[in-house]
Amino acid sequence: MGEAKRRKAVLGENYGKEAQILPWLPITKSQAQQFSKWSNRGAWFGIGFLVISWVTIRFIGPAFGWWQVI
Repeated sequence: MGEAKRRKAVLGENYGKEAQILPWLPITKSQAQQFSKWSNRGAWFGIGFLVISWVTIRFIGPAFGWWQVI
């Protein structure tokens, strides 16, 4: 318990708060991880949408006679 008290005395009012990525940027590490998770998920949704639209334009549309691919 002595280590925790010493760390609390050294950090002062910043004790228990999350560390920031950069001192001048008000973004915590957990916020950066959450942004990374959501942007990664969004990128995969975009890739899936691209594949589905390509299959539709290249194969499904011409098969039903909606348009012709030259």
